[in-house]
Amino acid sequence: MNKKTFMLGFVGVLLLGLSSVGISQVTSQNKKDLYSQVEIFSYALSTIQSEYVDEKTPQDLIYGALKGMLSSLDPHSEFMDPDEYKDLKTETEGKFGGLGVEIAIKDNLLTVIAPVEDSPAWRAGIKAGDRIVKIDHDITRDMDLDDAVKKLRGDPGTKVSITVLREKEDLVKDFIVTREIIHVDDIKDPHIIEDHIGYVRLTEFRENSYEELHQAMEKLKAQGADSLVLDLRNNPGGLLEVAIKIAEDFLPAGKTIVSTKGRQSSQDTIAKSENAHGEFLDWPMAVMINEGSASGSEIVAGALRDNKRAVLVGVKSFGKGSVQSVIPLPDGSALRLTTARYFTPSGVCINGIGITPDVVVDENGPLEDNDNGGDAKTQENNDDVDAVFSNLEGKEHTVKNKSSIDKKDIQLQSAVNVIKGIKIYRKFQQQ
Repeated sequence: MNKKTFMLGFVGVLLLGLSSVGISQVTSQNKKDLYSQVEIFSYALSTIQSEYVDEKTPQDLIYGALKGMLSSLDPHSEFMDPDEYKDLKTETEGKFGGLGVEIAIKDNLLTVIAPVEDSPAWRAGIKAGDRIVKIDHDITRDMDLDDAVKKLRGDPGTKVSITVLREKEDLVKDFIVTREIIHVDDIKDPHIIEDHIGYVRLTEFRENSYEELHQAMEKLKAQGADSLVLDLRNNPGGLLEVAIKIAEDFLPAGKTIVSTKGRQSSQDTIAKSENAHGEFLDWPMAVMINEGSASGSEIVAGALRDNKRAVLVGVKSFGKGSVQSVIPLPDGSALRLTTARYFTPSGVCINGIGITPDVVVDENGPLEDNDNGGDAKTQENNDDVDAVFSNLEGKEHTVKNKSSIDKKDIQLQSAVNVIKGIKIYRKFQQQ
């Protein structure tokens, strides 16, 4: 196949792909630019095929180009080959292989969003916010998300070595984790805490999460619960429509849950509650979040706070305010593409920022506001990260280590106190 023939064939495939996902509205100038740039791509591709030292198949080159293209857009967009796409579909069903850890690129570093509860990563002690700086023998400084996921996954029973930087504790630590088939339970530990205050932990937003949470709420009500602590700590998100449905369970009809805005008008949506006579609309609520709460967790937390329906307790959330659409391709591969950003009912996009709770309580106790020294602290953290990578690369540096002490769940106790306060206030209002 000569260069011109390949170029025309690739353009045909590209334009077919554009129309198949509904984004073929391009101007004449854009089409002209597209053809000229595809010609450059075709030339580079054919040159690589004929001149590169090792022979590569057309699929190897095209897949590599797609991976690079998607990774250049943002940390959450990616190209998935057929096997990776199958893995993604398995994950949404709640059973998959690996360590049980949700990761993302944040501040250009491979970062743990949250470990799956009761997974190998959880049991090993890996925490939300940990920076993964080394996987086995490979330093992660320039590693993309897809390559990191591949290195972390493997056959059940095999081991992987991970080095993490835990910035809050100035700690660098090695973990050896044994891979397992991960079974994920969406709902954890529903029970009455005290004074008719119910507690339920939601670990992720998957296909059956709404039904399971609603059933847990019904059981709590039957046991005498009249209020709720909803624990979304270390919940990395999941399916957007499920998060919307869960928020709707606690919001009266007409209240905005979330809006999305994208490049195409079809991506501009506003989700409003249609819950006219829900049985949990009057329950006092506290929602717990932390740095491992992302995406769907932030949608629920933002919707309940902005509608003055719940008080948020904990620490600032992860800050993932973008919507990814999975677009299958004809050969069984797929694109996970950021197609919109979501906004809380007050119009705030928390992407890259996160949600700061109403009551800020660290794992070790309440945090004091600090308006000074923020830039200095950021620079200090950056210096620590550079020092860690320097050490891994064989260069000298000093790392501070602090021991951590297990304490009771102060964040949960704060949430309980918030609900008690709401109940007292309501009594005063009724007098």
